[in-house]
Amino acid sequence: MNKEYEAVIGLEVHAQLLTESKAFCGCATKFGNSPNSNICPICLGHPGILPVLNKKVVELTVLMGLATNCTINEKSIFARKNYFYPDLPKGYQISQYEEPICENGYVDITFPDESTKRIGLTRIHMEEDAGKLIHDQSYETLVDVNRCGVALMEIVSEPDMHTAQEAYLYLSKIKQFVQYLNICDGNMEEGSLRCDANVSVRIKGEKKLGTKAEIKNMNSFRNVEKAINYEIERQIDILEDGGTIIQETLLWDADRNEVHSMRSKEEAHDYKYFPDPDLMPVIVSNQWKSEIANQMPELPEVRKERLVGKYSLPKYDAEILTQTKSIADYYEQVIETTADYKSASNWIMTDVLKVINDEKIDIKDFPIPPGNLGELINLIKEGTISGKIAKEVFPLMLKENKKPSQIVKEKNLVQITDSSEIEKIVEKILGNNSHQVKQYINGEGKVFGFFVGQVMRETKGKANPKVVNDLLKEKLELLKN
Repeated sequence: MNKEYEAVIGLEVHAQLLTESKAFCGCATKFGNSPNSNICPICLGHPGILPVLNKKVVELTVLMGLATNCTINEKSIFARKNYFYPDLPKGYQISQYEEPICENGYVDITFPDESTKRIGLTRIHMEEDAGKLIHDQSYETLVDVNRCGVALMEIVSEPDMHTAQEAYLYLSKIKQFVQYLNICDGNMEEGSLRCDANVSVRIKGEKKLGTKAEIKNMNSFRNVEKAINYEIERQIDILEDGGTIIQETLLWDADRNEVHSMRSKEEAHDYKYFPDPDLMPVIVSNQWKSEIANQMPELPEVRKERLVGKYSLPKYDAEILTQTKSIADYYEQVIETTADYKSASNWIMTDVLKVINDEKIDIKDFPIPPGNLGELINLIKEGTISGKIAKEVFPLMLKENKKPSQIVKEKNLVQITDSSEIEKIVEKILGNNSHQVKQYINGEGKVFGFFVGQVMRETKGKANPKVVNDLLKEKLELLKN
């Protein structure tokens, strides 16, 4: 980015709340049901309908507000956001406008160098979702209104971010919060977490904000980062060429890595918000707020500090393990079986996360139960198998759904710890490699690794590495003398 300019970025994040029924009716929210099956007169907006607020929607939103240091307003009201679109049969969306339920919060983001920055939250409010348009191959557009009325929470940040990296870290933090609080599954690909970005640029040092563009249609964290970087460069290029930024809504094209204009300011909606006459104000008393606060689970930062303090893990390990609640839970289930806390961390950060990332699965779909991974670590610690053999057992555990002890027994992988048996092999290796022995005696210590490798090959990796190292040193020192 041209260093004369500064970007100003704010994000609007929509999280689909994990409620069994919709925001204002009893229809199911289950994803993947047949089109237009999760519907009723209320979510379709038939004449004479009366919506009834789902209490769980309020509780989940307040919980997020408390976790992000917001003021929880005692009174908030619902408003009708009026616009026409084929996937909105009522002709309006129930949302909150002038009096939202949560305001003036913040989250702290952490950079790779461990420095931090505070990002303000303007508001968090409740609203309902619209339906979905499906453009099929026959050039027709189909409407599925299953999603109409599904409960959403909108989190609006202050324009406190200045780089795409900050936006990425902020969005990651929001996802982390909603998952830890069990508010939303955080899946951007399936649309349960959605993000719009407001981006403008200005000369560094200026106080006045530049003309902003809103970017939509970003369905992954990386696409959010790419789209923001693209838009920053696009606006700077226009200004450098003497042009003017137009306030408009843009769609991100992930295939071409570019944005396309959706509508300009002149075409933007005037939603004509007004209080919904069918819904009473929401009153959150101090008692209700306290009851919700008592449901607060352990938050990411607290859990990270606990992992460091209780299990003596490095901060880096704790940061990785607590990125998602499910990974942190898996780790703590593993160490119910083994007391080797650091080895458990190492296995999860390398082997387990590699499988999850390569296969693009969630930890809940990972085939090795935490108790089995803990048992594998214990087999290494007890000297039953070597670390090298464990790396061979691990993929078998992925495929065969067996305990590691069973695999080790069936494959005859038990480590050789009998020093007399290993001693015979060491003597054989030294006798067959007189040239390398002379090199070692002449001070070329690096050939020691060659001998270790030969012994391990001879024993198919089953020899106890410590015994091998000790015997080799003993025999070679004798030959020196």
